[in-house]
Amino acid sequence: MLLAVDAGNTNVVFALVDAGEIRARWRIATDPRRTADEYAVWLNQLLGLEGFAMRDVEAVIIATVVPRALHNLEVLSSKYFKVTPMIAGQPPVAWGIELDVSEPASVGADRVVNAIAAHHLYNGDLVVIDFGTATTFDVVDYSGAYKGGIIAPGINLSLDALVSAAAKLPRIAIAAPEDRSVIGRTTEAQMQIGVFWGYVAMIEGLVQRMRAEIGRPVKVISTGGLAVLFDQHTDIFDAIAPDLTIQGLALMHGRI
Repeated sequence: MLLAVDAGNTNVVFALVDAGEIRARWRIATDPRRTADEYAVWLNQLLGLEGFAMRDVEAVIIATVVPRALHNLEVLSSKYFKVTPMIAGQPPVAWGIELDVSEPASVGADRVVNAIAAHHLYNGDLVVIDFGTATTFDVVDYSGAYKGGIIAPGINLSLDALVSAAAKLPRIAIAAPEDRSVIGRTTEAQMQIGVFWGYVAMIEGLVQRMRAEIGRPVKVISTGGLAVLFDQHTDIFDAIAPDLTIQGLALMHGRI
């Protein structure tokens, strides 16, 4: 049994993978100060609720974009699971794909892992959109090479910035407006239109520009927590892959 760990800026996702099948998944807020002991107590309880035990974990693979969180996850693996963790992008877990960009070392681990999984699951040229702390658009060509992409503020970051900077604006939920009108009649409705439909327009506009630049047919793959919500209000996505990062980690482990 493999424990795949995706440590992002907002959440750390743990997933139990057996022969390529995700058997269970859990998430916890990212906190670089969280100790290995705290992780272990939390995971031990959750594993038990799913009918598993810590001894069932035979390997651990980690992808992280939060360097300060890595040490405690490594200690968790060695102290409580009794295995040396594999770190995505570090020997012996090489990426195995070409990073055809100016600064390959600066590409986030999650984005490369997503590219690996997307190329494995879908044919042809791809744009992978990941709705996380930031919203990232990644181009993977037909050969599996990572060609670059876009980083945009995540919708929650955009809303937080708006509310923080404007004293009289209330905090609203991230949700689709009740109708398709883009002329709001209350402050809350106007904010919701601006945040939600503005974000949909950004997604559609950027994908249109990327398709024009690529110049070949492109599939758009969406992942991340808000992918399903946006999929209900745009036809830009060809597929939703909510576990893309975990699938990529499992694929990388399978190569070892």
